Amino acid sequence: MKTSDKIVTKEQLKNLIPEWKKHGKLVFTNGCFDILHLGHVDYLEKARNLGQKLIVGLNTDASVQRLKGANRPICDENSRARVMASLEFVDAVVFFDEETPLELISFLLPDILVKGNDYSVENIVGADVVIKNGGKVETVPLVNGYSTTNVIEKIKKLK
Repeated sequence: MKTSDKIVTKEQLKNLIPEWKKHGKLVFTNGCFDILHLGHVDYLEKARNLGQKLIVGLNTDASVQRLKGANRPICDENSRARVMASLEFVDAVVFFDEETPLELISFLLPDILVKGNDYSVENIVGADVVIKNGGKVETVPLVNGYSTTNVIEKIKKLK
């Protein structure tokens, strides 16, 4: 399997999910994942360990710009998706263009919705949808000191 085969549309996921759910828990998380770093890898691995399949919702370039400003993302959506898909514990990557993944979460109805522990469950977008549907919402510990913003600032100081 080529890593690019893990980059899928919502419609492709619609066909995959019933089979995946037969074999265990479906986990969903989302983010920009602009410059992959240890914090991302650790977070995604922890998320995957909560279930059997991990779907990553990836903000499109336009969505990242709306959230983070005109200078972001650093890496375009196709390269970010390919890097995400190359991780062995990521089973699928799907783009979303909205400011939040609520529509995608409502469509997928994952068994487990995951975010970092910098969020509280009541502030996680889609938590109510997942819980109402019998799923769980989990937060996982983040690696201190690792964020894309920190990486960018460190690079700027190298000039």
